[in-house]
Amino acid sequence: MARVSSRDRLAVLAALAGPLILTVILVPFRASLPNTDAALALLLVVVAVAATGYRLAGILAALSAAAWFDFFLTQPYERFSITRRADLETTVLLLAIGAAVTEIAVWGRRQHAAASRRAGYLDGIGAAAKAVAGGDSAGALIEQVCGQLTELLSLRSCRFQYGAAGIGRPARLRRDGQIVAPGWERDLEDEGLLPGPGIELLAEAGGLLQGRFLMTPAPGARPSLEQKLLAVALADQVGAALASSQLAHGQA
Repeated sequence: MARVSSRDRLAVLAALAGPLILTVILVPFRASLPNTDAALALLLVVVAVAATGYRLAGILAALSAAAWFDFFLTQPYERFSITRRADLETTVLLLAIGAAVTEIAVWGRRQHAAASRRAGYLDGIGAAAKAVAGGDSAGALIEQVCGQLTELLSLRSCRFQYGAAGIGRPARLRRDGQIVAPGWERDLEDEGLLPGPGIELLAEAGGLLQGRFLMTPAPGARPSLEQKLLAVALADQVGAALASSQLAHGQA
């Protein structure tokens, strides 16, 4: 179960308390205040809560606003009962608009999170490329990329093995992002099959094998295609660095 952040807990509290507090404040003016104006004021509270992008809080705010609007601001007062058609329509609109704004805010929050992840991915590629261009040792680059792969793919362990592939017949993360096992051409994840004890990711340069990362995924790890393709790109950086190192040693 996903953890609920402090911000989301505060949003739930605001969703439950905000509409109630506002309607209580409006009670002394309900005889002269048009219900549509009161509903607009409550809608502002719903929008403010929904803007957090936490769906539960937004839905609770809409329900709370509709319930307390009915209880305090529509006749008969202090009863969960609506007798006028206009008040019923206003209550339904409160719920509908609140739900719609919540879904828009949730979508925006997801897009923001995705953009932040992509920025982090680009930073990871940039850091590896900078290490290669700066002439950092292959060992330091491999250690750096192992750390990036561990975080990116939710790995339990990651180690690099020079100039070896297929030994032990592990599953392989291919360049297209699919994870396949020897003799099995379909993506293991698509088939609902988790890889065995390990997955290999080849580090190549110009079609020549330089080595492989041996990765053990954490239980329940299901990285996205975007994350797996980034892992391939990181491995390519290591392959290029190793090839350049061998070329430099050959010319020395």
